[in-house]
This record gives sequence, structure tokens and C-alpha cells, in this order.
Amino acid sequence: MNEKILLIEDDQEIAEMVVNYLTKEGMDVSHVADGLTASNCLRKEAFELILLDLMLPGMDGIELLKQIRTDSFVPVLILSAKDSELDKALGLGFGADDYIAKPFSLLELSARIKAMLRRVTQYTMKSDKSEAKSHITFHDLVLDMKTLRLYKKGKEIKLTAKELQILKLFMSEPKRAFSKEHIYRMVWKEDFFADENAIQVHISRLREKIEDDPSSPQYIKTVWGIGYRLGDFS
Repeated sequence: MNEKILLIEDDQEIAEMVVNYLTKEGMDVSHVADGLTASNCLRKEAFELILLDLMLPGMDGIELLKQIRTDSFVPVLILSAKDSELDKALGLGFGADDYIAKPFSLLELSARIKAMLRRVTQYTMKSDKSEAKSHITFHDLVLDMKTLRLYKKGKEIKLTAKELQILKLFMSEPKRAFSKEHIYRMVWKEDFFADENAIQVHISRLREKIEDDPSSPQYIKTVWGIGYRLGDFS
């Protein structure tokens, strides 16, 4: 495997356990203990995945996550306090791809990392195969399949990897209503465990970026009792 992973964790005991376990699993893990050092590290090196604790000295995890998402789609898995729904919502809202609560099983952590890396590989392969259809257009939105960039009226809109995948799913079948379960299975590539919060947060953030008025969405409509679909501009 040998994927490069950056662990950003200030608890030395947790860090040592994670590094030792993942190294035995064949992963190349680097560890830093604060946000500023992590920021400097990310400017110098490329990583396939980031493990991010939110409670960090100096620059906290949320600020670091926002910085990462200004120019990178690298998968981010948040490590944070047990049952902290606020942390979870904030992290997902600012572009994290997954969340695991402390204390966590090292076996589960490894499984989630492998699943995230597998999804990235599959998504990249599918994107490569889609070159014949280089653009998907819906009303004022144009999704460039080669560069994975979204434009509205010619102006680029920055999306996270998950936001991009959700919108691509909608734009690929513009007249279809997607259930939350189907969205989760297609985008997260995992079984749906009735955790609707992750989808709702991503849809909310997506609306904030593409809608003229997010409080009255026209591009992404809620289908009550089902899920979501694209709006009707005809």
C-alpha cells in the first residue's frame, strides 16, 4: 500500500498508537503535533490522506481545514471528542470527508482510511474514463469533467471533493429525485446507517456556494420524504 498519510494530533500517546498501527498496515505515516507545523508541512509535501484532530495548539483544526480546502481535495478524516455533534457538523461543513470519535478502534480507523483511499482511486479512474464527455451543463452551471471544476456564468466556484461528487451525481441525472440513502451509497461508497446529518451539511454548504439565494434554493430542491433533486428551469 505505502500511501503517504499526515497525522495531525497533539496527544502523543494517541499519535504513537496510530503511527505504529498504520505503519504495520503498510502505510507511510508522518506525524505533527500542531496546526502551524502541519500547515508548513503541507506546503512542502503531498499526502494521499490527512488525519486531523480539531483541538490543536496554535492554529486549531477547523482553521487548518479551511486552509487546506482553499486549494486541495485531499481526503480529510477528522479525529475528535466522543459525541461532539458540533465538531462533526463543523468539520463536515468545512470540507472534511469523514469523522471518527475518540476513543476509536484502530481496526476501524484503518478500515475507514482504506475505504477513503479506495474511493479516491475509483473516482479518479471513473473521471479518466469520462473524458469523452468533458462537460456537464445544467442551466448556468458547467462542470468540467477533465479539471473537476465547476463554473457558474463563467465564474469558477470552489467545491470540496464531496460537494463535487454530490453535484456530479445530480447533474448526471437532472430529472431524478435522489434519496439520502442513495446519495450516501453513491458518494461515500458505504452502507447508509441513517446518519442524515452528513448529507444535510454537505447539501447546505453546496447551496451556499451555487444558489443565488440559499434560503430559497432553485438549483437543489428538497423532495420531502425522499431526498433531493435538481430544480426545474424549463
